[in-house]
Amino acid sequence: MIAPSSSRPRVLLVEDEESFVDALTIGLDREGFDVVVARDGQEAVALFNSDVYDVILLDLMLPKMSGLDVCRVIRASSDVPIIVVSAKGEEVDAVVMLEIGADDYVTKPYRLRELIARIRAVLRRRDHVAVPEAAEHVFESGPVRLEVDTRRCYVGGAEIKLRKKEFALLELLLTNTGRVMTRDHLIDRVWGSDYVGDTKTLDVHIKRLRTLVEKKPKEPVHITTVRGVGYRFDA
Repeated sequence: MIAPSSSRPRVLLVEDEESFVDALTIGLDREGFDVVVARDGQEAVALFNSDVYDVILLDLMLPKMSGLDVCRVIRASSDVPIIVVSAKGEEVDAVVMLEIGADDYVTKPYRLRELIARIRAVLRRRDHVAVPEAAEHVFESGPVRLEVDTRRCYVGGAEIKLRKKEFALLELLLTNTGRVMTRDHLIDRVWGSDYVGDTKTLDVHIKRLRTLVEKKPKEPVHITTVRGVGYRFDA
């Protein structure tokens, strides 16, 4: 039986990597979705059986029960849209998941906007779900204003020019203001999980961003270093 959805579609996020949980929870909430998080396969099944959801974002590599088994269990009783989100990019995984009932497959690292577009696409196929309008992708924190759709960046009201990787890096830091982003996570999200270059590349980009964002680049107050871990954007 299909239960009516609330004004905000409900997403069951099945993910055990906290960095992805934090970013997705914030991003989906901003785009008009309510998010419930399950951090292992067994919890996902229990939450699914106890409530109604409009879409499921399902990681493959999960504790206690694999994403493959979670998908099978849910498909045995429901046609709720399932989007698999996984770091495993082998073609066989995508084929197997789609064959057992997943509606879509996204490989990490992904662009948040792409994932949300896919969520909207599967929800539009379900007549009883009201799909929220896309939010304007403008982020502001401290002196920085980032207009993602037009690829423009302003610091203190003045427009600055950013290269592609610089823009992506600043967007990731800005949309996670106050959160520590590890070096590995930043590299994976901006350069891709298969990047094999020198990790100093990240430091070079951070240094250039500081010259554009900070009043005193050698004494940064916005793009700060968390020693031994990574970087954080502070408002």
